Amino acid sequence: MIRTILARLMVALVVSVTMLPLALPLAAQEVDRPETEGSPTGGAPTLEDILARQRGETVDDSDRRANIGDPDSAASIADQLGTLGGASDPDLWRSIRFNEEPNMSVSAGGDVAKVLVQDGGMAWYNFRAGPLREYGGWLLIGTIAVLALFFLIRGRIRIDGGKSGRTVTRFQFIERMAHWTLAGSFILLGLTGLLTLFGRVAIAPYLGLDANAWLLHISKLIHNNVSWAFMVSLVVVFVMWVAHNIPNKTDLVWIKQAGGIIGKNHPPAKKFNFGQKIIFWSVIVLGVSVSVSGLSLLFPFELPLFAKTFGILNDTGLPQWAGYGPLPTALAPQEEMQFAQLWHAIVAFVMMAIILAHIYIGTVGMEGAFDAMGSGEVDEEWAHQHHAIWLEEVKESEASAPKGGTTTPAE
Repeated sequence: MIRTILARLMVALVVSVTMLPLALPLAAQEVDRPETEGSPTGGAPTLEDILARQRGETVDDSDRRANIGDPDSAASIADQLGTLGGASDPDLWRSIRFNEEPNMSVSAGGDVAKVLVQDGGMAWYNFRAGPLREYGGWLLIGTIAVLALFFLIRGRIRIDGGKSGRTVTRFQFIERMAHWTLAGSFILLGLTGLLTLFGRVAIAPYLGLDANAWLLHISKLIHNNVSWAFMVSLVVVFVMWVAHNIPNKTDLVWIKQAGGIIGKNHPPAKKFNFGQKIIFWSVIVLGVSVSVSGLSLLFPFELPLFAKTFGILNDTGLPQWAGYGPLPTALAPQEEMQFAQLWHAIVAFVMMAIILAHIYIGTVGMEGAFDAMGSGEVDEEWAHQHHAIWLEEVKESEASAPKGGTTTPAE
């Protein structure tokens, strides 16, 4: 008798287990659920959504945004300490992601822990991978092309009548050291920044992901540490040369003759002509801006910039006048870093274009120009041609110096 009962129970158990998988789909089909675009994944992003975002397309997330539970059964998810009622855990996270649950709060972990889900990264990624790479790359290529065309048309600016064989000290050692520290650090920062921005599209497809990852790691170390040399030398250069770069009336002649390009005469200038003053102030202003945004990236929680900046701009009314409406003033630390990174890169691209023009003039574009920062000694004929007022001041200073004083001997 007992054996018969056990046998029947075993048969019933086997039949139940065998038929359970077949019964589950039937039970699921009986539930009446509204069909939406995200239904197959319960409202979660699909692979098609991810691929569309990578292509820069707009993804319709209205089905997920609205799928945050039954408001009648769950008026506020944050108020529920027990069961979620008409909502579920996925509803909770969708509510947080789309900022539909203002009552949520985090009591530990500081400001960074308050940001649970942050969608701004996609806008940052799309701009960085799209317009930033495209327009920044074309800016540098276009600058090089214009300089090459100018060289083909104008040729190298020669010293009229050739070198005299007599030299005058143009820059002292401390000046040249500050200049080359600033220049060398900027070149390293520019190259490592370009590797970081273009590595995925210019290096990884040819050398592989591992090689690109290694280059990015090295670039990050170089970029973060060399930045201090750039900032220190920027301050030194400003202190040494700011007095010589104040605009004056002699610059009007230089502007009128476009630095000697219009006509055959060379406009007189002091230690720095108007073109060099443009380079100086561009480097100082843009260098300060790129340094401040770089510091904000290094210390994002201590040095947030854009929320305060946007607030000031909103007070002026300029964003509203331009049609952008009030700019956001409540930014998470992650959003601060995204804005800082984009601004950092945009300013750096403009600086690189300006420095390319500066490098051209100081090397192949003008005969004798490199000597000023090379040895520090320039030919008197070159100095007379490009900085006649400064040369006269130097000669007067040497003539009035007592015998035995430090003067520059002619070579």
